[in-house]
Amino acid sequence: MSLRERIDADIKAAMRARDKARVGVLRMLSSALREAEIEQGAELPESDELAVINKLIKQRRDSAQQYRDADREDLAEGEDAEAAVLAEYLPPALSDADLDAAIDEALAESGAQGPQEMGKVMGLLKERIQGRADMGEVSRRVKERLSS
Repeated sequence: MSLRERIDADIKAAMRARDKARVGVLRMLSSALREAEIEQGAELPESDELAVINKLIKQRRDSAQQYRDADREDLAEGEDAEAAVLAEYLPPALSDADLDAAIDEALAESGAQGPQEMGKVMGLLKERIQGRADMGEVSRRVKERLSS
């Protein structure tokens, strides 16, 4: 079952359960994926679908933080709940050992020797681990390895 089919099935299930909040989040996700497909002019590969989901999650987390800064915990909790629903559609996160192994493999494959070649490594890693690791953390680890 593709991601889009799974989302459509979950929308129907949430509608039957009369879970308005979940229906809203899933419709928003479906719409964002459809919009990305229209922009690209073709069906999205899985890595691009995961990038759309990650973008939506990041938006929700940023909004939640802004609400917390403004002492609006009620709104922040709503954003956190939406991020949790979206996170259900991401593949399981990589363990630290698996992430380190992927970084080692990308470093060896790219032949990068210093921080100025970080883009080569990140390009390889983005294809392989998109949606399964925080790319900010990955970037930090790669920079650390290339600097030493």
